[in-house]
Amino acid sequence: MDLRFSFFGKKNYFCNLKQFNAMATTADIKNGMCIELDGKTFSIVEFLHVKPGKGAAFVRTKIKNVVTGQVLEQTFNPSDKYPVAHIERKDMQYSYNDGDLYYFMDLETFDMLPLNYETVKDAMQFVKEEMMVTIQLYKGNAFSVEPPNFVELTVAETEPGIQGDTSKAGNKPAKLETGYNIQVPLFINQGEKIRVDTRTGTYMERVK
Repeated sequence: MDLRFSFFGKKNYFCNLKQFNAMATTADIKNGMCIELDGKTFSIVEFLHVKPGKGAAFVRTKIKNVVTGQVLEQTFNPSDKYPVAHIERKDMQYSYNDGDLYYFMDLETFDMLPLNYETVKDAMQFVKEEMMVTIQLYKGNAFSVEPPNFVELTVAETEPGIQGDTSKAGNKPAKLETGYNIQVPLFINQGEKIRVDTRTGTYMERVK
């Protein structure tokens, strides 16, 4: 069984280290992958394969401790091998927030999962009530919330659009219904709905 294809699915998955003893090499490294390193679990935030003119190739990464949130820089050599962490990914629906707690519902069991602001703050720039997200859990503890790659959100604030100007030559600032600040084309008006790429935080198109 080649476990490399089970690390990154959007649905639930389990990589049982005790059963499969899954190991990762530099060839397997991808964003979002989770590995065990020095007794701790890290997710890959960024990576870059480097081939210097002299010497062996290596991979330069930024890794995030899934428990503490600390981000470190780490270099991996081609011969390095690390255990793949047992991470669960679960699709849940955002319900509401109460102060610094944000509640997500399991639509199969209707159980509610409360998460603190520090865990959800990046995702919540693009998430509104009843939207589906992907929760990542390690040993039953949630450490990350992923919004859909593309979301449709309403423009809450922006300067009036220029009538008839649908060119892409200029942009202006706007605030979305989630509070996220974004650059939009000049023809976009307050109250209109736009599609946003959550991976880059950028405007894609106006939704008609």
